[in-house]
Amino acid sequence: MERKDTSFKMGHPAAETSSFMTDFLRQSGGVAIVDGGLATELERPDADLDDPLWSAKCLLTSPHLVREVHLDYLEAGADIIITASYQATIQGFEAKGFSSEESESLLRKSVEIACQARDIYYDRCQKGSPDSNNGRVLKQRPILVAASIGSYGAYLADGSEYSGNYGDAITLETLKDFHRRRVQILAESGADLIAFETVPNKVEAQAYVELLKEEDIKIPAWFSFNSKDGVNVVSGDSLLDCASIAESCQNVVAVGINCTPPRFIHGLILSIKKVTTKPILIYPNSGESYDGKRKEWVQNTGISDQDFVSYVNKWCEIGAALVGGCCRTTPNTIRAIYRTLSSRSPALSS
Repeated sequence: MERKDTSFKMGHPAAETSSFMTDFLRQSGGVAIVDGGLATELERPDADLDDPLWSAKCLLTSPHLVREVHLDYLEAGADIIITASYQATIQGFEAKGFSSEESESLLRKSVEIACQARDIYYDRCQKGSPDSNNGRVLKQRPILVAASIGSYGAYLADGSEYSGNYGDAITLETLKDFHRRRVQILAESGADLIAFETVPNKVEAQAYVELLKEEDIKIPAWFSFNSKDGVNVVSGDSLLDCASIAESCQNVVAVGINCTPPRFIHGLILSIKKVTTKPILIYPNSGESYDGKRKEWVQNTGISDQDFVSYVNKWCEIGAALVGGCCRTTPNTIRAIYRTLSSRSPALSS
């Protein structure tokens, strides 16, 4: 029996880029579900992530674990899976002794693994029932693979993506040079879009926008910023200014917030709505505090999946169109979001 291809395809003309996300959201029932934390899940089977490469280390040591985590999220109801390339940089791999060719290959591998997981999931959908007794969601639907690009601060592995303070020596041109080749590689890797994640300041957002234009990047992108006060991005730069930069770019098909405590999200959505007409993207962390110097999460500072999900309908009511989780959220979190949105929208559960 020939499998129906339900992956989401797009040509390259600009007109199609502009409608890419709205078309996908329509096929997803109005709201799309993004996956949850990757490193959190990789650590469960005892993957050692104490490394400057963080979860990208598993591209080298245990790609099968990365694939399984992607599958877990798809079976929890995620419509979009994000690759294990957040901390995967050519500079970071080269510092580990890899050649530039090997480093570029590892970037491509992050996308290949996610695409393999999507193919395996579609095969399981053909063989299983739409909603199995064990809670797995096996439903043929369009699924996107988003190639993650973390900030310059993520490469530094010193927690500076949570401060956005890179020092005066790091300029717009420095950031463009740092990100340029990775953006080129991931744009041509077979991913459906690029996810610029945890963007901590205005200058890095501007660097991304200029790179997309200068390199004539064809595939869509999203920008998600992080905040620690519910008003500005973590550097103290205005969220309105940052979101306006993303709004100005034709390639950008969604703008939003990630890796931010859930209690701040409502106000941040209202702020973003003032300056963007694009779909709004929300994938907060569990609310736990991260100690950037000690590189560990402060225990018992987060909220339960039940409390997390209690926010979701309110976020969607005021404008969120893509909802998922970031650090310390799990497939259980995403499954709870799926159930909440399915009960809210008949289209999602059909």
